[in-house]
Amino acid sequence: MSQRHRNQDLAPLARADLRAHAHNERHRVNSELHQVVEAVQHGVEPLDVEEPGPLWKPAHHHDAERGMEKTRRKPLKHWKTKDWKRRKAIRRNRALAWKNVA
Repeated sequence: MSQRHRNQDLAPLARADLRAHAHNERHRVNSELHQVVEAVQHGVEPLDVEEPGPLWKPAHHHDAERGMEKTRRKPLKHWKTKDWKRRKAIRRNRALAWKNVA
């Protein structure tokens, strides 16, 4: 059974809270970018202006170990690998060759 909610101290934030936090962060960055554009249009040198960056990121962006764990869970999708169509054709030709030999 899932152990996600056994310990409330370790329970992740609610999805709605994470989405709200991400929305607020995007809004802050866009507002600051607008202020940068206004400053440049009013005569401030572009090299003198600081570009805003993200101050908050979701937890999965911070924890490299968690990211590696997630990548291990996903199976390899053969259609996302390089040259999968060519390999498919090679297998088909090999099967035809075995069929012709038999």
